[in-house]
Formats: sequence, structure tokens, C-alpha cells
Amino acid sequence: MSQHDVTLLLGSNLGDPKKNIELALAIIEKEIGVILKRTEMLLTDPVEFVSNNIFCNIAIVIKTQFSPISLLNRIKLIEREMGRGDDTLIAGEYQDRIIDIDIVLFGNLHFCCKELAIPHHKHFYQRDFSRKLLNVL
Repeated sequence: MSQHDVTLLLGSNLGDPKKNIELALAIIEKEIGVILKRTEMLLTDPVEFVSNNIFCNIAIVIKTQFSPISLLNRIKLIEREMGRGDDTLIAGEYQDRIIDIDIVLFGNLHFCCKELAIPHHKHFYQRDFSRKLLNVL
């Protein structure tokens, strides 16, 4: 079975964001794949919506056997199990969230469908905090 290096970006701004990130990392490592690299956590203001809640963000590289869509489905399940409501595609707007996990890179793959675009354009070109984290990996 093929193994893929995948870069994920995680964020949380509800409850205890650092604990939410750590829990998500533990679940990812148990259910999706080993974490090869991780950045330090970075505290940031919300982007593209107004909130008084500060985000905690981290970037990681994992090794996984899952395809992009299978990986996305597993990530969405983790988000729901951790208490996240509708994601941005369903809600139609950005909201505070207990956990957000985005697939940023999937090896050298370029992939696009309704639910997923790889590489993740906004994290590479529009969000300073994302670029700061990704440059460390």
C-alpha cells in the first residue's frame, strides 16, 4: 500500500484551544498516520470573520496510506467527534470552531473537486499565519 507525506494545518479557538489541538494530534496519529514533523503552536487572530476568540494553530506532516478523499472523510469525522458543527462549506461562512483540520499538501499531487483543493490555495497565498507555519516545516 502506498504511503503519502501530507501536510495538515490545525486550528482551534473554542474551549481550551491548545488541548483541542493536542487531542486532535493524538487522534490523527492513532487513526490516520504517524506525525513526522510538527511546528510550535502559534496564537493568531481570526481570519475572514470577526470573533473575540484567539486561534491556536499548528502545522504537521504525516505519513498516511489514505487517498485524498478518504483522508478528508476521516478528518471530517474527527472534527465532528470532537464537537465541531457544520464546516465552512456547509455553513457558508467562517465561524468559531473547536477544531479545524485542513489538508494543505498531499505529496506533489494537484487535486481539485467540490470538497477539496490540493494544494490549499488560501494557506499558501492569502494567510500570513499559515505561511509562517508552513515555512518552518
